[in-house]
Amino acid sequence: MTQRRRLNRWGLTTLVLWLLALALAGWTLKQLPLHSMAAQLEQLSWHNWLLWTLVNGGILYIAGKRWQLLGQALQTPLSLISLFRMRQAGSAVSFLTPGPHFGGEPLQLLWLHRVFAQPLHRAVAMLGLDRFVETATNIAVLLAGVLMLLGTTMVPLDEGLQVSAILAGVLIALVAVAALVVYHPLWLANRFRPLVQRWRPSSAEPDANQQSGWQALVRLMQNALAMQRGRLAVALLLALLGWVALLLELWLLLRFLGVSPSLTDLLTIMVGMRLAMLLPVPGGIGTIEASLLWSFQLLGLPVSAALGLIALTRLRDALVLLVGLGCLYSFHRPRLAGKAVSAE
Repeated sequence: MTQRRRLNRWGLTTLVLWLLALALAGWTLKQLPLHSMAAQLEQLSWHNWLLWTLVNGGILYIAGKRWQLLGQALQTPLSLISLFRMRQAGSAVSFLTPGPHFGGEPLQLLWLHRVFAQPLHRAVAMLGLDRFVETATNIAVLLAGVLMLLGTTMVPLDEGLQVSAILAGVLIALVAVAALVVYHPLWLANRFRPLVQRWRPSSAEPDANQQSGWQALVRLMQNALAMQRGRLAVALLLALLGWVALLLELWLLLRFLGVSPSLTDLLTIMVGMRLAMLLPVPGGIGTIEASLLWSFQLLGLPVSAALGLIALTRLRDALVLLVGLGCLYSFHRPRLAGKAVSAE
């Protein structure tokens, strides 16, 4: 009963956040000249659409390849197609839940363990390392972007220092947790043991098995750091290359819309969008639109271009979400087929 109540509260919270996000997006769009949207999109030729599609395909490939390299470093070699399906399915769940960055990880862990028959400690290490690399890289790049903008007049000093302090604190916390897992695993395990015992169901495995699983996870991480540094370094470079591809996509879209952005313009728009995505709003709906309007007004860029960028960004999100939902259905379909056979 308690678990059902928690699920009901989570669902209610998600619904409320979605309603607030849609209301914010509606209010934002209402302030814009919607009649200029079609004119902005008509500027794009077929080769613009093709180039944009290739860049987005490259972004998805880089993310999947990075995860594959991390899996290989952790002795979990999976095909790129399988990882793409799993990643996009989890991203679809994350998009529909509060906060567009997290939410689908429990399902990805379940698929790694049950569908791809990976031991639980290996599945946790593979998923955790990928999320750590992605999150730490995102925070580090955002911090670098804010610090670069502090040297201009685009960001007020006080606000920039506050954002920088928050991002730096989060990055330090991530690195500290990673260091504890690798270098002081027993201390960390002892700190969290009361919490694990409190939430563990009566049918759970004994403490000895849990300790052996934790030790296996730590050994796996330590071996990867000692023996697979080349793959880990390439995975980190791919994470940075993903950011380069994101900046390239933003530059292309602005050029398609008739805007010639400077490096400062790109950084301001990208940092504003990414900071808006950190807010606990499903899909960043409403917050991203507001950040784009603020950035374009601050930079003196045409509002019509902001509207076109909003339309193109949300079109991409919708298409990626449809792909993710298709991948999610591909994982759920075998279960449906199994139920149908058992019913017959």
